[in-house]
Parts: sequence; structure tokens; C-alpha cells
Amino acid sequence: MEFPKKTSKQTGDAAEAAALQHLQKAGLRLLDRNYRTPGRGGGEIDLIMREPGGTVVFVEVRKRSSATYGGAAASISRGKQQRIVLAARHYLMQRGTFPPCRFDVVSLGETELQWIKGAFDAE
Repeated sequence: MEFPKKTSKQTGDAAEAAALQHLQKAGLRLLDRNYRTPGRGGGEIDLIMREPGGTVVFVEVRKRSSATYGGAAASISRGKQQRIVLAARHYLMQRGTFPPCRFDVVSLGETELQWIKGAFDAE
């Protein structure tokens, strides 16, 4: 019997769910999911979390089946980082609050999950 292959959307959704579960077990609380800025060319943030101490964590989730070309974490280009930072600024301005923030990456491979805290900054 042959099973249909998962679409990239289904694979991405499953990766986000695994990342969310891992972060929640670590004590972070979900604030928002798949936050997008309005208009074309804007950014998107997979998960927006809050640490118990109040730091807001903007999380990019990456799933790769192979470590070829550096794996999931290495696939986040400078341009992608800039779009995430733009979306984070938009998110904070919409709420009128500016707590300490951090940009993390959760990378999922074939069998492992890696949480990279402070993977990049807003500069």
C-alpha cells in the first residue's frame, strides 16, 4: 500500500507544532502564530513566544530532511532575517509595547530538534 506524500505545508505545520510543544515544555507561552505583516514583501514570524521573565521570543522554525548545504538553520538568509525583524517591529508597534526581545531558530532534522537562542539580532 502506498501512502500519499505530505505537502510542504503539512510538513511545515508539523514542524511548527513540534517546535511549539518543545518551547512550551521549556516554559515559554505562545503569544501568536504565523504573524504576517500586511502587504507584499513583508515578513512572517512562525511563533511569537514569551519567556517567564518577560522576554518576547520571535521564532523561525526550519525543517530539513538533510544537513546538506548547512542544514535548516543555515538556510535563513540575511534577507529572510531582515523580513523577520521587520515583522517583529511591526508586531511590537501594533501593541505599543517594547519588552526585551530575542530572535531564535528551532531547527528540525530527521531525528533531532535544535533550539538556537539568539540566532541573529535586529542589527
